[in-house]
Amino acid sequence: MSNVEKNMIIELTPIDFDALLNGIAPINLRLVPDSAIAPPEVLEMLRRLAADIGAAFSPSAWMIVEEDEIVGLCSIVRTPRDGNIHIGYGIAPSRQGRGCTTRAIGQLLAWGRSDPRVALLSAETGIGNIASQRVLERNGFIRTGERIDAEDGPLICWEAVTD
Repeated sequence: MSNVEKNMIIELTPIDFDALLNGIAPINLRLVPDSAIAPPEVLEMLRRLAADIGAAFSPSAWMIVEEDEIVGLCSIVRTPRDGNIHIGYGIAPSRQGRGCTTRAIGQLLAWGRSDPRVALLSAETGIGNIASQRVLERNGFIRTGERIDAEDGPLICWEAVTD
């Protein structure tokens, strides 16, 4: 089975978050040896976010896995409203530019299309984050506007309809 056909997104459980925060891989998986998938403070923030969102909507976070190695994370970043699932994602620096993010977001989009609770996926990218913009474009996301975020600065808003 090729990497494109393999399931690249695996739901992140509270036990998985605990393992990652302790610097170990969840069962049957490996961590990227040469770079962290996220700093501890980001992992902790994502764990809290997944728990909060998971109380109303599940799954709420996924590991991005390629060849049994956790190469990144993807999560719902705010409580879904009217079927709008707003996502964020990140890949270990040493695994960027290999197409795994594009494949993983494609699988997340396929999940959204198969889940009747999901009407559209949305995301935001930094104005200068061309690689992330390409990931979304390759998966059929449409640029819907721009906004300024107090922390992240200028952002491009994206949407992909799932129904």
